Amino acid sequence: MNWRDLPSLNSLRAFAAVAETGSLSKAGTSLNVSHAAISQQVRGLETRLGVQLIEKQGRGIALTAQGLIFARDLTAGFETIAQAVSALSDEDTTRPLQVTMTPMFAVTWLMPRISDFRHQHPEIELMLNPTVEVVALAPGGVDIAIRASSGRWPGMISERLVDTDFVVVAATSLIGDRQINEPKDLLDLPWLQELGTNEVSRWLADQGVIVPERMSISHLPGYMVLEGLRNGDGVAATARAFVEPDVKAGRLRVLFENARNETGYYMVTRPGVMRPPLKAFVTWLKRQT
Repeated sequence: MNWRDLPSLNSLRAFAAVAETGSLSKAGTSLNVSHAAISQQVRGLETRLGVQLIEKQGRGIALTAQGLIFARDLTAGFETIAQAVSALSDEDTTRPLQVTMTPMFAVTWLMPRISDFRHQHPEIELMLNPTVEVVALAPGGVDIAIRASSGRWPGMISERLVDTDFVVVAATSLIGDRQINEPKDLLDLPWLQELGTNEVSRWLADQGVIVPERMSISHLPGYMVLEGLRNGDGVAATARAFVEPDVKAGRLRVLFENARNETGYYMVTRPGVMRPPLKAFVTWLKRQT
């Protein structure tokens, strides 16, 4: 299709509105412009097409024979466009809301709260994807990611959801009366690490500790890390928000803590207007903090 051969959309809309209402003034009202602007658009369209589309009839106007034919085809075209827009809008509103987050965040923070969202919005179908992989946000795909970061996501909109410090913890039953004064005092203990992450080596490196070639590290899904911690199966480096209930209950002991002022869990979305299910979910998330 050669788009340059087509008249302007404004002139086509103006004429279609005149054909529908039978009046320049009513057409102007429907398009929120003056009747003079409608008249100008229609005259421009007639000049562009080289035919007369409307004519005076008494104190009003009427469509010419060519105008009637053109109005019929033009109206059918606009109806097709309206149906396509409506179908697309309905699909975007009703398709499942796709959310991605780390398994640890899903188990410790989101799942204990998600029933409240379902109760408030039973009409929204949820698809939760707990994964350590960074999933791309794309139209028609994942709507929102909840990730631990400093909030810098180029090309995306990020907003802090949960503030948290970074802690190294272990079960009281594992540590017992053992004195832990320096990070290197933990090297001979077993470690638990969420599958797909490198929190242990990163934390030890930050403390200036040289990681030995052989170190007892078990890589587990997030929910298994928490269960292993509680059972005394190893030491873990994680966000304090995830283990705070167990720390307060005395089941886990904080061995080291690092405050990360910029680091937290952020909601990451694409720029632009949020579709209704996403807007409802983001609003609900903010009320949880």
